[in-house]
Amino acid sequence: MQEAIQKGFKLSMADPKILKEGINAISELITEANLRIKPQGLELVSMDPANVSMVIFRVSSAAFTEYKASEEQTIGLNISNLKQILRRLKADDLLSMELKEGMLQIASVGNVTKTFKLPLVELEEKEQKVPDLKFPLSVSLPSSLLIDAIEDADIVAESVSFAAEAQKFCMTAQGDTSNANIEILKGENIRIEIEGDAKITSKYSIEYLKKMVSGAKLSDTAIIQFGKDYPLKLQFKGENAGLAFILAPRVDND
Repeated sequence: MQEAIQKGFKLSMADPKILKEGINAISELITEANLRIKPQGLELVSMDPANVSMVIFRVSSAAFTEYKASEEQTIGLNISNLKQILRRLKADDLLSMELKEGMLQIASVGNVTKTFKLPLVELEEKEQKVPDLKFPLSVSLPSSLLIDAIEDADIVAESVSFAAEAQKFCMTAQGDTSNANIEILKGENIRIEIEGDAKITSKYSIEYLKKMVSGAKLSDTAIIQFGKDYPLKLQFKGENAGLAFILAPRVDND
């Protein structure tokens, strides 16, 4: 950790929304994580405490008005505390981040200048590996449509089954006394790419999905990839940032 502190970095961003919304969504699943400052941009990859989901957040150096980080560095942060600080920034504030006296200094400059110092957290510096998943299908749809569908399913059950075939994507929730079925047809704003003609189904936790779709503020489009009883990948891609989640399937024990 001391090595990272000695290297130092300085980052400035004219629009803090990317960081604010990304960290806000991440905080739904994890409380502490390593932030890697690479020459090409920021990266955060972490598993949730239950090892059910993974979050992958990347922000390109192009998103910053100033990006000084010649060598890769890693700092451990309390994500909940970072979220609280970023929430205090206004949309038109200039955000800057750098290491000062062994702490992360976050400053916002607007009509009022604010400076916060966040202590670093000692975490294992071993880099989390993103699993190499192969998906037989990909569904792209408006983020708002996905949020509505998950809220519909949440009314009746704790889990939801995803199913896709060439012309439609379905979400089905089965409760003790009621059920919900949402059918989304392929169209101009809804693209379905699938290998073969077979219908593919898998079940996932609604509790986790509700937390993940908070990342929709980064993009109007959600990309869903999954396979039969296989992990799901949910992505929100912005111009200079991307937020992705990987979620383990729920397999019923008959």
